Amino acid sequence: MNHEIYIARRMKLDNERQQGSPSLTVALVGIVLAVVVMILSIAIVMGFKGEISGKIMHLDAHLRVTNAVLGLDDNYATVNGREVREAIAADSAFLPLVESISLIADKSAILKTDQDFMGIIMRGVDNGYDWRYLQSKMIEGTAPVTSDTTSTNQIAISKTVADRLQLHAGDKVPTYFIDDKIKVRNLTISGVFETDLEAFDNAYIVGNINVVQCVNGWHGDMGTQVAINMKNTGDLDNDAYYLYSMLAENTVEHESKNLFMVTNTYQNNMPFFAWLQMLDMNVVIILTLMMIVAAFTLISAMLMIVLERIRVIGIFKALGATNGSIRRIFIFLTGKLILKALIIGNVIGIGLALLQKYCHIVRLDPASYYMPYVPIHLSIPALLILNVGIILVSYLTLLGASHIISTIKPTATMRFE
Repeated sequence: MNHEIYIARRMKLDNERQQGSPSLTVALVGIVLAVVVMILSIAIVMGFKGEISGKIMHLDAHLRVTNAVLGLDDNYATVNGREVREAIAADSAFLPLVESISLIADKSAILKTDQDFMGIIMRGVDNGYDWRYLQSKMIEGTAPVTSDTTSTNQIAISKTVADRLQLHAGDKVPTYFIDDKIKVRNLTISGVFETDLEAFDNAYIVGNINVVQCVNGWHGDMGTQVAINMKNTGDLDNDAYYLYSMLAENTVEHESKNLFMVTNTYQNNMPFFAWLQMLDMNVVIILTLMMIVAAFTLISAMLMIVLERIRVIGIFKALGATNGSIRRIFIFLTGKLILKALIIGNVIGIGLALLQKYCHIVRLDPASYYMPYVPIHLSIPALLILNVGIILVSYLTLLGASHIISTIKPTATMRFE
């Protein structure tokens, strides 16, 4: 065994003449708190990013195909769903990457009851729509049936809309669609959902696309967008570009008059993802500050350990030990403090994170944070990288602080009390 490690293992952190060193206790607590704050910061930000990104990915299409020609009337903004589906089905490279394809038609409407009224957007979907996420968020009733033409009047509304208009599953609500003339449909509420994403809950009700097509006088292949969900969302920019090129080539080949525009969910929900990127910057700032705090704490701990053993250093030097050898001994000795602080900090930090993850102790305002509680996501790779980073920063800090040992003279230490 290396003699420096052996000596460091035999030495105690506390001064042998004292029961415990207050300065080392303060240093230990400081490092533990820094580790806990860093673990919770990473877990909370990863939780926010995962939860909000997941909501957006489920409520909005990964890729959205719309008509590139914009107009004031709905009929100028239609897209032919059959044409898009056929183009995708003919591409053997792109088709295996697709999880689902749905034709969607959005239409502004007014829900009116005896108590109140509310402007919303009726989102009509066909039987290719993935209801799994909204179904999981149902707090009353169930998702509408979109595959059965006899149930075209079913809709799902949010808890926000239901509370404002005092509606429940099973109620019927008159819905007014206004174009050149008012068209009324009595829609039946099949379920009430709550996603906590205000931009969706306050704006949309979801039902069968046949309702919107009938109001607008469209045939069965017409809608306002084709929603395409991918099996892998890691490269949506390239997927969108590939799909756009494919549709453009198909338009030229078949001499179609339709011009398509393809966007991905990041482009369609820029404010949300910009906010999530700001969270990354906040984490970097917090980690940097905590690393600085831990570094200064370690420097203080090293100085106290050296001062409490200054006579031992003098004896080592008198016996012929080099400055480098003595520095390594005290780096290994202070390493005990770091290891102890890391173990305690990880236990407390991970414990608090798990407590919040499963008990939801810290609550949030869904209107501001898009979820009712602080989300937590613990990543083993992230925790390993964090701990390795703390060890590296600690070693570099101790390497610099240990230079004080080279200034100590044996003759002076013999008189030091």
